[in-house]
Amino acid sequence: MVVTNNSPKHYHNLLRTINTFDSKNQVWQGSLDTLAFDEIGIQSKLLNLHKPCYIVRIKEKIGVSNNGYWSHSKNGKTEEIELLIAVPPLTSQQLGDANFLSFHNVKYAYTAGAMAHGIASEELVIALGKEGILSSFGAGGLAPARVETAINRIQQALPQGPYAFNLLHSPSEPAIERRVVDLYLKYQVRTIEASAFLDLTENIVYYRAAGLSLNSVNQIAINNKVIAKISRREVATKFLQPAPTKILKQLVQQGLISELQANLAEKVPVADDVTVEADSGGHTDNRPLVCLLSSILELRDNIQRKYDYEQPVRIGAGGGIATPQSALAAFIMGAGYVVTGSINQSCIEAGTSQHTKQLLAQAEMADVMMTPAADMFEMGVKVQVLKRGTFFPLRAQKLFDLYKSYESIEDIPLAERDKLEKQVFQKSLDAVWQETVAYLSQRNPVKLAQASNNPKLKMALIFRWYLGLSSRWSNSGEPGREMDYQIWCGPAMGSFNDWVRGSYLEVPSNRKVVDVAHHIMTGAAFLYRIQSLKFQGLQMPDNYSQYFPSEMKV
Repeated sequence: MVVTNNSPKHYHNLLRTINTFDSKNQVWQGSLDTLAFDEIGIQSKLLNLHKPCYIVRIKEKIGVSNNGYWSHSKNGKTEEIELLIAVPPLTSQQLGDANFLSFHNVKYAYTAGAMAHGIASEELVIALGKEGILSSFGAGGLAPARVETAINRIQQALPQGPYAFNLLHSPSEPAIERRVVDLYLKYQVRTIEASAFLDLTENIVYYRAAGLSLNSVNQIAINNKVIAKISRREVATKFLQPAPTKILKQLVQQGLISELQANLAEKVPVADDVTVEADSGGHTDNRPLVCLLSSILELRDNIQRKYDYEQPVRIGAGGGIATPQSALAAFIMGAGYVVTGSINQSCIEAGTSQHTKQLLAQAEMADVMMTPAADMFEMGVKVQVLKRGTFFPLRAQKLFDLYKSYESIEDIPLAERDKLEKQVFQKSLDAVWQETVAYLSQRNPVKLAQASNNPKLKMALIFRWYLGLSSRWSNSGEPGREMDYQIWCGPAMGSFNDWVRGSYLEVPSNRKVVDVAHHIMTGAAFLYRIQSLKFQGLQMPDNYSQYFPSEMKV
């Protein structure tokens, strides 16, 4: 990690850089036994993040210590040990916004974001929660009864938290969105991660306002916490501002919230935290984090000056967070916390099949592509998925091309329909439609009625059968459907695999979400120390400046 070759050449290079700083009047006081000059010793000192780090020179040798103290030279004696550089302790708990830790009662400014269909599973949420790390259950796309089961299990395992549940905006199924909100209120789920919202709905405002009250000292108490995941300034603005008066009045008229709660909701933002979602897996605008994060931070500051909230909204960073380097970059740019997603899918606690985890563990950064989304297929909305080891992206795109070119299933040439039945659906189109009818009869009968008089919509629903089931096949490990697995994935997965290659985390069966979180945060703190030393003039080979994950002791 630091120069450990004690040859004159290496010392000369190191000293030439350090000598650009005036350290003549600083000396180090301490026991010589605490100084390290060898590779293992120096490595250990640098990794001891809970203690300060002193770089000293004694008789033309460079050493490192975590002990002692520095003072000004009094007599200029040659035997005094010159202090070249000193950096303070910096633990992973110090990264990010301290208010995030206290507000959510967590150990790290780090969260595992929701991945739909229970990929962010109960096991994942519980494992992280027991270590004081926040994560969000992937409730998106699940039936309310399934979400209720997850609530009971997670609350039983984590009675004091921390945990969160996802609220996925469902523009085509607002009743499902409301039923999930009702469950969160019924079971007092105190933190939700709101995602895919293009505008504020009555449901998200209802959840937020229903948790507002005044405490014993007449201050606003926020009981229902909201973490909003956004990728656009116009959407961020809505969550950074108070809830619209129009929606609040509607909720009061419906008897869902009180006048007091409506008044309080006009004094606080809709969200406590806003996650800037850059180039992520699943639904994404493929935004570059360095541009998007700075833009939203500036927007937050402008809105804060306008409303003067007692506690400014914290801005987090997600999409591309996969290594200590990427996490540290986000923190240095001003992120209050970081969010991981794609990389957690390959961990043992994730609700994905072993085959999918193996594919993810082999992914490179370029092994992803955009493909039509199931939930907003007709609108042309796309999601980012893994293309390695599956034909799904190409087959999904083919379905969308057919949808754009024809007005009904019957209009598609017979040869193309035959290919669809044999290669994609693996059953007749009539059988697919009957299954679609059975599903929509229970979940969305209005949509089914519309399709009976709309051949174009009927075709879309048939195609969405494949798009919707493909992600579930991936999660459950459906035999014979491996080439149709839809695996939501961003380039972060490849970056993570590059980082852990050669370590115990290279093997999927060793990947635990707690280990991943610990190593990313510890590594980020370590790299901050290394950069601080470099900024002050210390030269070291690049291989000594890397954090390599070693197996955690139980």
